[in-house]
Amino acid sequence: MGKKKLYRNRTEKMIGGVCAGLADYFDLDVTLVRLIFVVLLFTPIHGLLLYLILWIITPAAPAGYLSSTPPAAPANTQPG
Repeated sequence: MGKKKLYRNRTEKMIGGVCAGLADYFDLDVTLVRLIFVVLLFTPIHGLLLYLILWIITPAAPAGYLSSTPPAAPANTQPG
C-alpha cells in the first residue's frame, strides 16, 4: 500500500469536502470531524478560517480516487 495523501473527498462532501477528506485520511468518522469543526467555530482558533484555508490548500480527489470510507447508502424508499 502506498503513502496516504490528503484530498478533499468529492463523494461525501457537504460543502467543500474538507471534513470528509480529513476523516478519510485519519480513519475517523466524518460526523466526528464535522462536529470538531462546529465546536471550533466557537473558540479562538476560528474553525471557519481553518476550514477555508484547508479548502484552498487541499487538492480535490482525482477522478476515480477510492476513499477508504464507503459512500453513504441511499435512503431506502418504498414505492407507493
